[in-house]
Amino acid sequence: MTTAWAAAVVLAASLAASGCGYHTAGNAIELPQNIHTVAIPGFVSHSQTFRIEQLLTDAVVREFNARTQYHVLHEATSDADAVLRATVLSASASPLAYDSVTGRAVSALVTVSIQVKLTDRQGKVLFENPSYLFHEQYEISSDLPSFFQEDSPAVDRLSRDFARTLVANILEAY
Repeated sequence: MTTAWAAAVVLAASLAASGCGYHTAGNAIELPQNIHTVAIPGFVSHSQTFRIEQLLTDAVVREFNARTQYHVLHEATSDADAVLRATVLSASASPLAYDSVTGRAVSALVTVSIQVKLTDRQGKVLFENPSYLFHEQYEISSDLPSFFQEDSPAVDRLSRDFARTLVANILEAY
């Protein structure tokens, strides 16, 4: 009876383990070997944040050039084996912490929501994530003579983080 009990425990553990695991919100397949050229046209923005789509597009192009052997085009042409399109769904900055004496915000959080899809020439989806969500915190200077607007560097950091994550997700077929 001990062997049957041990076998049942092993079977139950293996079934439980097969149902667990980490999965991202995106869908992907391993990129086909015939993909050599990827078009990354300028991203679209539904947000009011000035140039956010340009910063994100530039960061993704730089990351693709740095980490892959794909030839990157800036327009979706017939020469492209695949096209990466993204839409900035929203971008916002909200106060995160306040000065207890003055009541002024001393730090803020930038939040950006992005939808991404990579398709091949025939329109087959190679990678898709409808819900990327990225955050970046920054400090708000209270010293007016040395005031430095920190939100732009925060958006730059967020753009680089998004680009690294996106390219890694595509290359690792998440």
